[in-house]
Amino acid sequence: MSNRQRLRLGYGTNGLTDLRLDDALGLLADLGYDGVGLTLDHMHLDPLAPDLAARTARVAHRLDALGLTATVETGARYVLDPRRKHGPSLLDADAEGRAARTRLLITAVQVAADLGAHAVHCFSGITPPGTDDDTAWQRLQEALAPVLDAAAAADVPLAIEPEPGHLLATLADFHHLRTSLGSPPSLGLTLDIGHCQCLEPEPPAACVRAAAPWLRHVQIEDMRHGVHEHLPFGDGEIDFPPVLEALADTGYQGLTVVELPRHSHAGPELARSSLEFLQAVPATSTKGASAS
Repeated sequence: MSNRQRLRLGYGTNGLTDLRLDDALGLLADLGYDGVGLTLDHMHLDPLAPDLAARTARVAHRLDALGLTATVETGARYVLDPRRKHGPSLLDADAEGRAARTRLLITAVQVAADLGAHAVHCFSGITPPGTDDDTAWQRLQEALAPVLDAAAAADVPLAIEPEPGHLLATLADFHHLRTSLGSPPSLGLTLDIGHCQCLEPEPPAACVRAAAPWLRHVQIEDMRHGVHEHLPFGDGEIDFPPVLEALADTGYQGLTVVELPRHSHAGPELARSSLEFLQAVPATSTKGASAS
């Protein structure tokens, strides 16, 4: 069996924000995707609007009817504060701000459980100005503790993403958090393949293999070294055959979700072309290891 047959592919709704959620899900099913990375936001299953349980039940029914699975993603830019991108974060100087983010993540865990989703994605946030690293790490650990408890109770792993520019930016940072928390089983990793290309010292395929024991969610797109810009496949520098081969070799069973949050204007076409690209990737590299 080839790598592309073994991987389960999805597309992120943060790249389909010009579509109604029902239409976005129908599009992905019609194209042949296995699932969806569902970002909780005002246009797609708003986590703060009334009747969330009823609305979640309707989405669960729609997913089931279409044969799609889901990951719940929590990277909406202004879902908590209309004036601060990704604010407040788990590192916010204001304790109530941190608590608001924690509550949102606990809500996301409940939504994921109700959807039968395989993970909840999150990230640390950017260290606020004037905050030292020790304080930032302490805030992160304290803010995540009740989320990890909720995730354990719901049997839905929390998958934190190393994000360029954030406190938790690299795989090494993930391991620092994991060991500081005592390696809780409910804490896993979201690995963004483009971020590996952008920031990690090892090539993306090596990152996949190193991350395998903790891998709970995967995001994928093209990217260039040192530049945090999510690009359509073929517009960056990533050598994808060894990446998909590594993912297949790990036995990872979750979704591998295309992550193009700044391309919603072309979302339907990019959803089509992205799936075609990933399905056409050969089983062995054609560029050579130096291109990774």
